[in-house]
Amino acid sequence: MIYRRGCDKKGQDGTCSKCGKRGSCGVYWYKFMWAGKLIRESTKQGNDKVARQMEAAHRTSLAKGEVGIREKKAVPSLADYLTKDFIPYVESKHATKPGTMEYYRDGANMVLKCDWSREKLNQISDQHAQHFAAKFAKLSASRINCGLRSLRRALNLAYEWGKLERPAKITLAKGERQRERVLSDAEWQLYIAECPQPWRDAATVIRGTGMRPGEVFGLRWENIHLNGSGGLIQVTDGKTRAARRLLPMLPVVYAALKERHTEAGRPEGGWVFPSSSREGHFNKDTAKDQHAKAIERVNAKAKKSGTRELISFQPYVLRHTALTQLAQAGCDAFTLARIAGHSSITITQRYIHPQADAIERAFAPLAAVPRASSENKESEQVGTNLGTTENRPMDESLQITGAKGGSRTPMGFPARS
Repeated sequence: MIYRRGCDKKGQDGTCSKCGKRGSCGVYWYKFMWAGKLIRESTKQGNDKVARQMEAAHRTSLAKGEVGIREKKAVPSLADYLTKDFIPYVESKHATKPGTMEYYRDGANMVLKCDWSREKLNQISDQHAQHFAAKFAKLSASRINCGLRSLRRALNLAYEWGKLERPAKITLAKGERQRERVLSDAEWQLYIAECPQPWRDAATVIRGTGMRPGEVFGLRWENIHLNGSGGLIQVTDGKTRAARRLLPMLPVVYAALKERHTEAGRPEGGWVFPSSSREGHFNKDTAKDQHAKAIERVNAKAKKSGTRELISFQPYVLRHTALTQLAQAGCDAFTLARIAGHSSITITQRYIHPQADAIERAFAPLAAVPRASSENKESEQVGTNLGTTENRPMDESLQITGAKGGSRTPMGFPARS
């Protein structure tokens, strides 16, 4: 028999969060019993007909004695796999994204510090993940999850590359700082007024478009389309294929980019936020410093005036605020997913927070449906699959009107005498 592996059921109504369907991504495997042993192999194919042909070819080869039962490949240790396969892959795959490369590389190095990293790859389980969390318990949940996410990614890749029959489920540590806060308009105005450049303009773009901070930092002028009164921002790279999108500019975003473009001498290309960093543009490290400085300035003024201080938040909250307010303004989940650059609508649902008034509006159309009064009960009509009848007492005979071919007597109703 053949079966597909690779799809998950994390999407809506049990669909796959990656392809949005049921069993539409992944590759086919086949399995059958031969000489009392289970034969199971991946076809590495997404076509079911090809997979069945490969299964049949393997059965035929066994029957003719052309091949014996294939020996399983030697499974490397986790440490060897991380050192020789995973880390080199990360360094090559994410060479243009130093932040992502460092994240996975640091996480893998944390895992390598554990004694159990010398165990075979197929022996790694969620129990090892819990030992990892206990070993680094003094670190923050975010830092612990850096190692656990790297381990999970490594095991998933090992499965895709045929080194594992199935990936282990890795449970992340709880207590990780969430970025689900939504800034009020008053908080935003206090905050943005104290932001130094270039973070002020970058924050304005994030807050006005809902883009990821990293997407804003890496913007280039050739992807910024300015006209006399507005413009478009073209996102050409991102975490997933869905991240490539075209977004309109709000007036405040247009004004910030227009002024920056003019001050830069109206360049046709180059970084929108250039800097002397290794990336060549404004990055998250400088953004965090300027973000913290802005909050300090706001709170310093609040202390002097005796007003309420601004509660600290992460820069990513600006994106969350923008997307949440779009949802509250009536943007449907599918459009919001496109704006946010999400590959799965499941991720988008975190930005949709139905309020009491929204729930009331949803029920409003039902309340407007007219209901018959008790005075008109006798004139009500009852619909059946045979036609429409007048609602008379059950002891009276019923004449069905509207049925095809004239009057018919339904089963279970008294006939006209």
